[in-house]
Amino acid sequence: MNKVAELIKSIASSLVDKPEEVEIHEVTGDTTTVYELKVAQEDLGKIIGKQGKTAKAMRTLLGAAAAKDKRRAVLEIVEQ
Repeated sequence: MNKVAELIKSIASSLVDKPEEVEIHEVTGDTTTVYELKVAQEDLGKIIGKQGKTAKAMRTLLGAAAAKDKRRAVLEIVEQ
């Protein structure tokens, strides 16, 4: 797992009630990496946040971290 994936997992784990169920799956393309974040069903609202603000903040951090490597990164929040 690379630094960006570890960052996402660390942030998500600190927000949820069941950190042991946080999973990150990484799909790498030529210039873009898609990170699929899976959390327990009851923690989905905590990850998305009110009006999606938490998810947007995580995506902003992800984009900044990926830009250091001159790559594009996308965060998808997936239901289990």
